[in-house]
Amino acid sequence: MKFQRAALSAHHLWSSPFVRWQGRLADVSSLDVAVAVTRDALAARRIDPARIDQLVLGTTIPQPRSFYAVPWIAARLDMPGVTGPHVAQACATSVACIVAAAAQVEAAASSCALVVTADRTSNGPLLVYPRSRAMGGSALTENWVLDNFASDPGTDHSMVHTAEAVAREGDMSRQALDELTLLRHQQYRSALADERRVQRAYLQPVLIEQKRSRLEIDRDEGVHETSADGLRALKPAHEGGVVTSGSQTHPADGAAGALVLDHDAARTEAGADGVVRLLSAGFARAEKARMPKAATTAAQRALDAAGVGIADVHVVTTHNPFAVNDLWFAQQTGFALERMNPYGCSLVYGHPQGPTGLRAIAELVQALRARGGGIGLFTGCAAGDTGAALLVRMA
Repeated sequence: MKFQRAALSAHHLWSSPFVRWQGRLADVSSLDVAVAVTRDALAARRIDPARIDQLVLGTTIPQPRSFYAVPWIAARLDMPGVTGPHVAQACATSVACIVAAAAQVEAAASSCALVVTADRTSNGPLLVYPRSRAMGGSALTENWVLDNFASDPGTDHSMVHTAEAVAREGDMSRQALDELTLLRHQQYRSALADERRVQRAYLQPVLIEQKRSRLEIDRDEGVHETSADGLRALKPAHEGGVVTSGSQTHPADGAAGALVLDHDAARTEAGADGVVRLLSAGFARAEKARMPKAATTAAQRALDAAGVGIADVHVVTTHNPFAVNDLWFAQQTGFALERMNPYGCSLVYGHPQGPTGLRAIAELVQALRARGGGIGLFTGCAAGDTGAALLVRMA
């Protein structure tokens, strides 16, 4: 999938801090977080909501009243005449939302599309499905988060199983995964230097007025203290395996957003920040129960669509729920692990699913900006052995 007109401004990408599972956002609807973060992000960037003519919403976990999610959010953001699609594709949701918005720009059906992504993995809903023909009309129940994290209905395997399977095929050692995990934590800590100068460029605090207090969150909550000795002391998630709780991510809550514009409009908006041209996107599936491979396949599809080789790429960011993902990518492409995820990644700060990719895209753009431009690639895996990738160029 190749783009001709769609673009971003480096200044028009944002993400809330990510908050650990069952943390301070556990009892706040992700739609409320999305509204608060988006409202403040638009105001901080002096973006008039009246300019926005399309809203693309990405969530994966139902919240109260989410049946009305898009028009409800638009109305709360003072955009009463705006609507658009509601997208859900697990951790591929961010790329799917960007593609949906870019398609509108490419078709000249939108001049300024707002992408809003949010999820709360905490306190996931218990769904009750009526079954009139069951004995006594007994209902089928599903814990939306826990049941689906535990098993892929297409394979009956857990996500950890997919990581172990790919680790075996890639002949990955426990030591290699631990060393890579430690590197990703060190990269994340580099983004905290100079009073979090890098993160302040894209992190939008959560500010929500509550009945008796004001909820304020301006930094990630849930990043674990990590050391080589600490990683070595952890037991494998599966007996005889190489993946531990240290080399896999943790669920989280948060929101992220972006404006997708026509290239000429983005160039005017960007100013000194630089315009980010969307080159291509790629979606893919790996073979059954091999989820970490899908990110590499999706990346190759995005590269092929744009006619770009991996040697032309300057920075890569990933959604890597397992260190296995990045190691497989490096094995298959030859891209250096040290050049990936310069400011950390979801392996470190967690993943709220819907907004995870968009935060990584914001970090990708900041890394390109720091080096004066170039080509950047985001790629990540998602439930169902799926992957999604986005290729961009910053002038």
